[in-house]
Amino acid sequence: MTPTTDPAAATGPQPVKHVLAVVSPHVGGRTAGAALTGLFPGQARVTVVETADEDPAALREAQILITGLSPVTAAHLAAAPDLELVQCASHGFDYVDLDAARSRGIPVCTIGSSGAEKQNVAEQTFALMLALAKQLVPAHTALVEADWALPRLQQSLTELSGKTLGIIGFGQIGAEVARRAVAFDMDIVYAGPRPLAPEDEARFGGARHLTVDELLRTADYISLHAPLTEHTRHLLDAERLALLKPTAFVINTARGALVDQDALADALEAGALAGAGLDVFDPEPPTAALRLLKAPNVVLSPHVAGVTRETLVRIALAAVQNVIDHLAGKPLRDVVS
Repeated sequence: MTPTTDPAAATGPQPVKHVLAVVSPHVGGRTAGAALTGLFPGQARVTVVETADEDPAALREAQILITGLSPVTAAHLAAAPDLELVQCASHGFDYVDLDAARSRGIPVCTIGSSGAEKQNVAEQTFALMLALAKQLVPAHTALVEADWALPRLQQSLTELSGKTLGIIGFGQIGAEVARRAVAFDMDIVYAGPRPLAPEDEARFGGARHLTVDELLRTADYISLHAPLTEHTRHLLDAERLALLKPTAFVINTARGALVDQDALADALEAGALAGAGLDVFDPEPPTAALRLLKAPNVVLSPHVAGVTRETLVRIALAAVQNVIDHLAGKPLRDVVS
């Protein structure tokens, strides 16, 4: 995918727009943001910062704000009187104050329909599932410490084949995970606003649509792929975690706040769950006080599911293309507010 401009859309010299690119340090910061500047046409002047507070003058002048997981608050929006678009360089949008943007009539867009992150998020989901099923972390640690741990680990080693994978949120990423699950001979159940068409369920190995609670009672692996909204925050709380089988695993590569982290730590410490694989946390980076850092049978990664070299290129191109379309007067994609 290469950002394109439409010469036919331009009837003369276009006014230069100020684009403020806010890229958090933990997703590459100024180095990653600098790569964006060369992707814009001449009618854009780009400033790269690592937080929206960093350069008050640039924020005040911004007409377009691109954010890569960096918070955009009501105060930030109020400080940018000429702002006309907030473009999230991600599928998620929970870090933008949508109510404040809506009250100003400022559209907020994601890159959801681009599918830029779906391949690697799906791969990371399976990396976590396999690491848990095969006990890779404790096996590696034991061998490094000259401990032949096979007799001790043997009882907890499992297969993915024949297990039921429950997918909560069956958008592009959820579907990509399901496609891989079929190759692993897993049964698929899913929860979402509406069931798939029968032919699509057949394509995913006879996937079945269930309520969230039914899915939690049924699945051996629960993989979260829902957006974080006021309705999905702590979707897996203590009450819902209690519905899971004691042999079940929770995988979260979506947003940390979809899970009540203390409730998950309680369940793991009590042996009420077999394990968890987490790529996302609330907040990020997590603090040393996060109990999940020391909980039993947990595999953790630092939100790497969307940041491979290939993925970052696709994300940048998708975000920039939406901005270029806006500059050319074309309709925006993936408007969430």
